[in-house]
Amino acid sequence: MKGFIGDIEALTVGNTHFRRVLYTGRNLQLVLMTLQPGEEIGAEVHDDRDQFFRVERGRGTVWIDGVRTEVADDDAIIVPAGAHHNVANTGDGPLHLYTLYGPPEHVDGTLHRTKAEALANEEHFDGRTTE
Repeated sequence: MKGFIGDIEALTVGNTHFRRVLYTGRNLQLVLMTLQPGEEIGAEVHDDRDQFFRVERGRGTVWIDGVRTEVADDDAIIVPAGAHHNVANTGDGPLHLYTLYGPPEHVDGTLHRTKAEALANEEHFDGRTTE
């Protein structure tokens, strides 16, 4: 297959893992994420890449360079390179979202079932793509 085609809403809402890399191209990467109630991605900054988030289900808070914004179903967020940011689940159920990194951030095929697993197995894109 060339590229990625799929029902992104169904895939995102059906995801139970903290992080699941679905597709990695040379310049763009698609990643599913699910945050449990009270969980957050963790404050971070990507100096060399932009990031897009789309909330498919749930409620949360996003911080970008200290500005706090409440988010919910169907909201989109763009974090420019160099911006300090974090996403937290403030709802009673899981926060299902997907993110696009440009360029890729993670090793293709990465699957972290929990945030603890992600922290214990920190990795970064190694140049290998899905195709």
